[in-house]
Amino acid sequence: MTVDFRPSADWTIGVEWELGLVDPVTADLRPVAEDVVRAVGAGAGSTAPWHVTGEFLTNTVELVTGVCRTAGEAAGQLDEALEAVRATAREFGVEPFCAGAHPFARWDEQEVSRGERYAQLLDRTQWWGRQMMIYGLHVHVGIPARDAVLPLLDAMLCYHPHLQALSASSPFWAGVDTGYASNRALMFQQLPTAGLPFQFTTWAEYEAYVDDNLMTGVIDDVSGLRWDVRPSPRLGTLEVRVCDGPPTLREAAALAALTHCLVVDLGERWREGSPLPRLAPWHVQENKWRAARYGPEAIVIVDQGSGGRAGGPVVERLVTDELADLVERLTPVARRLGCPDELASVPEVLAAGVSCDRQRKVAAAAGGDLTAVVRGLVTELRAGRPAA
Repeated sequence: MTVDFRPSADWTIGVEWELGLVDPVTADLRPVAEDVVRAVGAGAGSTAPWHVTGEFLTNTVELVTGVCRTAGEAAGQLDEALEAVRATAREFGVEPFCAGAHPFARWDEQEVSRGERYAQLLDRTQWWGRQMMIYGLHVHVGIPARDAVLPLLDAMLCYHPHLQALSASSPFWAGVDTGYASNRALMFQQLPTAGLPFQFTTWAEYEAYVDDNLMTGVIDDVSGLRWDVRPSPRLGTLEVRVCDGPPTLREAAALAALTHCLVVDLGERWREGSPLPRLAPWHVQENKWRAARYGPEAIVIVDQGSGGRAGGPVVERLVTDELADLVERLTPVARRLGCPDELASVPEVLAAGVSCDRQRKVAAAAGGDLTAVVRGLVTELRAGRPAA
């Protein structure tokens, strides 16, 4: 089968941000997303560059930007969409919030949105599918050449733990502290085509894989591959889906800028013929687990030495040290891309504390009351930046 990747004209960016809707009194989730989406759409009309859609569960809305030139432009569109959602949500007695997961809501009490696609997903995935009460941030970066897609996907897996650790915001699940910084990361990969992608050397190998999955009924189309990093052939992008839902616009902009700068920097190096970083699949898998478990305290594998062979000098570093060096190295790229302020937010987020740590501090101060955590997330989203 031929997978027609439609290259982008430039290194553009687009962002999708999933939010939950909660009752301001109980702090629990409410299934009113369909009403909110309908009302926002009627109010925004067809002129807005952004739009708001529903998602798998009826407690979730997704803010979707148009094709943007910079992370700042994308953040501006997200801000407009968020204000529209917030104003409309109040009419239905709810408030938006964001984190990788709701701290105490019961997954078995949530409603699945209407639609054949969701019904088929639930029919196939059953118990695990019903538990997808999670929220994420997806960043699309336009890729100007199809041949660059798979080398860039491979290289971006080296930075999977950096994005995971910086965005980690799901320490609680159904009222329990899981001990993980991102429980969402491990929850989502239980779906049959989610999690880490396979690493292909040629586009023909990728096409053969897609064909096998279509022929055996695993997927109906290529969008059924829900990898953490995946090609989006119809849009001409590389879609990075690693991140937990960020609680604030400032964090969303920082993650978008970091992702954009990474892909563009790697893409320019690919175009020049320079070698791109690569880790063996087993190191990529270990790094994902470490970042999900420890968040900003994770020590990650950054160099596998002699091609990953036994005896090679494997190099490990604290992920926050890696992030500090990345920001410094990518700052010239950010200036060229028009997002130096957004990239500079990365150390600000680390200084304030990643969301998983902030949530645990709120819970401790409230004697374990997780409604206080949700209200804190609502307040942070309204303020637009992390609470120190």
